[in-house]
Amino acid sequence: MSDILVLLDHTSTGALRTPVRELVTLARDLTDGGVHGAWPADGAEPDEAALAELGALGVTHVHRLTSDADVRVPAVLAEGVASLLDATGATTLLAVSSFENKELAAYLAVATGAGVVTDADALERADGALVAGKTVFAGTWTTRTALRTPLAVVLVKANSVVVSPAPVAAAPQVGEHAFTASTAASRVRVVERTERPATGRPDLGSAHIVVTGGRGTDGDFSALEELADVLGGAVGATRVATDEGWIGHDAQIGQTGVTISPRLYIGAGVSGAVHHRGGMQASGTIVAINSDPDAPIFEIADFGVVGDLTTVVPQLTAELRRLKG
Repeated sequence: MSDILVLLDHTSTGALRTPVRELVTLARDLTDGGVHGAWPADGAEPDEAALAELGALGVTHVHRLTSDADVRVPAVLAEGVASLLDATGATTLLAVSSFENKELAAYLAVATGAGVVTDADALERADGALVAGKTVFAGTWTTRTALRTPLAVVLVKANSVVVSPAPVAAAPQVGEHAFTASTAASRVRVVERTERPATGRPDLGSAHIVVTGGRGTDGDFSALEELADVLGGAVGATRVATDEGWIGHDAQIGQTGVTISPRLYIGAGVSGAVHHRGGMQASGTIVAINSDPDAPIFEIADFGVVGDLTTVVPQLTAELRRLKG
């Protein structure tokens, strides 16, 4: 049996969410056994493409978590995951660092006494313990945390691991792990779910490229959306932009919003306030476009353009289109 269990987050159609591939790659490099995956059976079954991809990454077993209660409720899912960890003998759970999974991790910690690290960007074995790396204090400190509890729960930020196939592909065995939820967990149920309108862009939290707008946009995100579409990226925003109602709150990046770590971050009209920097400072390459040469974001930018975003961004978009042919 594997000592690592990976939570297989998926869409409503049964497709894997992008960061799961990173988790499987990481798990495969940390264990000598095959990788086991937990699939919450919330109405979507793993399709052939998902199973083939999991097999190519080295997953040997896929456990469908089924229950008499709604596994979309974090309290219910936590009981199912705890039961599966016990059944498989796994001592580590890897999951994508998301709002939902942070709630799940909290329930697991209370129920099992597990050590929990969220927003990890590295994981290795050292001196007999799992050691997780992460940035803290608005991205200004890099830390290493050793998990010495019998059970470890590590939530990994998207874009932290380079995905690679397994040396030998596997044919995942799909089985069912049924569990009965407690009365306490079953008290909460999902009565309605509203799907967000599809934009065709990647999810903000897992996107490799993010184009972000702030107060300097004056509420017009059209040029930024066009740039994001050319780059195949997501669109984000500062708290000011979302508070003004220029864009939905789900696009907010920062300490009170989504924490991102894309390979490329482009901030247009973004001043670089500390609460926003805390949500994006771990980005691979930071490009800042601002008319104020003294804007704080230039202190952390790899490349800076002092200029009017309404002029710079369309020119950048046009040049990228030309280069792409």
